[in-house]
Amino acid sequence: MVVAEKAERDHGGRQAAYTARNRATLILAAQEVLADIGLDATIEQLAAHAQVSPRTIYNYFETKDALLSLAFEQIWQDGLDWAYDGQPRESFQAMIDVARKLFRISLARPLLAKVLKNTLTNPSFAIASAWNESFAAFDLVAKAEGLDSPEIEKRVYLFAHCYTGILQGIFVTGQVSPEEADVLLGMSLTILDLPRAQAETLTSGPLVLPAG
Repeated sequence: MVVAEKAERDHGGRQAAYTARNRATLILAAQEVLADIGLDATIEQLAAHAQVSPRTIYNYFETKDALLSLAFEQIWQDGLDWAYDGQPRESFQAMIDVARKLFRISLARPLLAKVLKNTLTNPSFAIASAWNESFAAFDLVAKAEGLDSPEIEKRVYLFAHCYTGILQGIFVTGQVSPEEADVLLGMSLTILDLPRAQAETLTSGPLVLPAG
């Protein structure tokens, strides 16, 4: 009985590892497809890039959109991890620095830059896929900084869309430089009821970009 139970556990562990590897492979393929094609990619294109059948994708993800959403969420999180570079995430200044570092990810995270170029044409997709969680954390830190007005959640929501617009200017249209984005970020922070001078101070300090 003990031997049988151990064999069953080992089999379950191998199956779980196999499933995790396959999901990871499909997610990476979806990120590459987002970078090359964008949100209009078909399930057939995703399957061809991953070298699997469409049926295989549906074995792991309920819909194409579910796969693309998770692929975006994970590559966005990778960008955040790069930008934080092991620093504490409870500081409002650190969060602003991370927001500015993400303006400058083209060299360190070229795949993410390409994904942003192709997905920020639909800001709602990006916010729904990953930034709801990111800005929920932003909301908590903002409140800890004393920005706990009755409308703080609405203000953070508006700020999220402003930040998305800045990223569009950098990665989609190419009309905004990272330095101009810093200025726009300072202006956007006033939505949170921050004094303009404080917002400018938060967004004008020197940055140390992590290694790629």
